Amino acid sequence: MLKWIWYPAITGGSVSVMHSALLIDFGSTYTKVTAVDLDNESILGRAQSPTTIETDIMIGLGKALDDLEKRSGISPYSFTERYASSSAAGGLKMAAIGLVPSLTLEAAHCACLGAGAKVVCSYGYEIDGEIISEIENYRCDIVMLAGGTDGGNKNVIIHNAHELASSAIDCPILVCGNRNAQSTVRQILEDTGKRVYKAGNVLPSLEIVDVEPAQQIIRDIFIEHIIKAKGLSEAQDYIGRNIIPTPMASLLAASLLANGTETESGIGSVLVIEVGGATTNIHSVCDNEPVTQQTIMRGLPEPQVKRTVEGDLGIRWNSNTLFEMVGQQQLMSNLREITDPCPDNVDFEKYTEFLYANVGHTPKNDLEYDLDVTLARTSAGIAVERHAGRTKTEPTVMGDVLVQYGKNLLKVSNIIGTGGIFKYGKNPQRILKAALFNPDSPESLRPTAPRGWIDSDYVLYGIGLLSGDYPDKALRIAKKHLTSVEL
Repeated sequence: MLKWIWYPAITGGSVSVMHSALLIDFGSTYTKVTAVDLDNESILGRAQSPTTIETDIMIGLGKALDDLEKRSGISPYSFTERYASSSAAGGLKMAAIGLVPSLTLEAAHCACLGAGAKVVCSYGYEIDGEIISEIENYRCDIVMLAGGTDGGNKNVIIHNAHELASSAIDCPILVCGNRNAQSTVRQILEDTGKRVYKAGNVLPSLEIVDVEPAQQIIRDIFIEHIIKAKGLSEAQDYIGRNIIPTPMASLLAASLLANGTETESGIGSVLVIEVGGATTNIHSVCDNEPVTQQTIMRGLPEPQVKRTVEGDLGIRWNSNTLFEMVGQQQLMSNLREITDPCPDNVDFEKYTEFLYANVGHTPKNDLEYDLDVTLARTSAGIAVERHAGRTKTEPTVMGDVLVQYGKNLLKVSNIIGTGGIFKYGKNPQRILKAALFNPDSPESLRPTAPRGWIDSDYVLYGIGLLSGDYPDKALRIAKKHLTSVEL
């Protein structure tokens, strides 16, 4: 039971809700709460307060619930269900180590991201002391050690195990490489006191990617070790069930929306664009198909549910990096596409440096809203291009053939925008247009004619939280609260 030591006395004015759920997201900046009436499948109210991870995360939650009661008359004691996700204190940070970057390391990436983690560093082939120092400095929550198909190369993963064993790294290490080397690797690590977990090989053969066993172990480690390390134990006691990583909640929501349930139809294939201050995240839920029947597929098989995280594309923490990436001329061109008349004296270098130094800044006028949309549109375009597959014409002895690398998003039915700028920005649908197929870059397999949606009520994380126990209700709530927009 939550101890409301700091919480003002609750007196009168509260409504009684028969079957309700409190949905909480402990974000890196704000703790958000949403109250849902499960009987009527409606949202009763929302509120937020700055996350207080550095002191006591429950203080921020208490203030958010206080604000919820003031706004909606809902007592924090009236909820029959509580669920929570968290990206506080940097979220779930992982290092990925593999063999060939395009094969086992890519499979390891897929496993980490699909479990709701943020891959802060990744390495292929043999690691050394310099790389070990980098991993130590990143202060990762989990290190994933992969490498080699079953029966394939054992030397690299064993070498890397020795390097990790002699390091100061004290977080859990998940071994999910060549099964013929796993026992040896585990023994090497445990002999030096490392906390070791083992899962099936993420790349048992060159034709098979098997990430679910590793993802389940990552979720178990998150619950067993990381909740306590990030100061979330009391919050989990209050909630009465496991807290999950926020990106996992978003992935669950995307999958539910796309695939539906046995009794409630989904909306079809989905691409979710989440633009934030620190990262831009892309989620896709669709089957991967060749562009044509004659197209040759290369690379690892693509999962139906895929997530990518672009740590250099946040519109606050990485605003200066974004400017260096695309430059003044491209940003001005993007601004002209969304505003008319367009000012000709915007100094994007100066503005992005200001944002980098003032990451909590919110737009104060129409021009600043347009500048935010311009940065978000630029970030979204780059992030979707990285997420999407590509085609390339390659010569063979039989003549030129079309080769496809990565995921084909051409026929995706829906694009959904979520994140702060989609809730608070003006005309945020302008951001989504950057994700569409561009005839000037036909090799990039981005969506051609999707429907557009905005998560204007910031409910996607909550839909994911409810999807396990109440999938039909969660799906119907999502359909009610996503706002259709013209693209």
